[in-house]
Amino acid sequence: MIRVTRLNGEHFALNPDLIERVEGHPDTVVFLVDGTKYVVSEDVDAVLDEIREYRASILATAYAMDRGTYRTTVGSTDADGGPRRASVVPFPAREER
Repeated sequence: MIRVTRLNGEHFALNPDLIERVEGHPDTVVFLVDGTKYVVSEDVDAVLDEIREYRASILATAYAMDRGTYRTTVGSTDADGGPRRASVVPFPAREER
């Protein structure tokens, strides 16, 4: 999810996978695939940067999981007191595919 701000200052989150387009009239308008429109205070470039950062974080997490270096929360432990492992099964190594 990306965080954006309504013109009245209220913050909310949008699913960037549902964004069809972003237009910068005098105000920035975010159009979703279902026809919903949101007027936000961020400019078009800021919204696009948020989407880019969100998608990059998804890829970075998938890459870390593929390499076995992904951990859910630093310092968290499971019921046996050991380090908590990710609840998502990592991708098999390239050699295993």
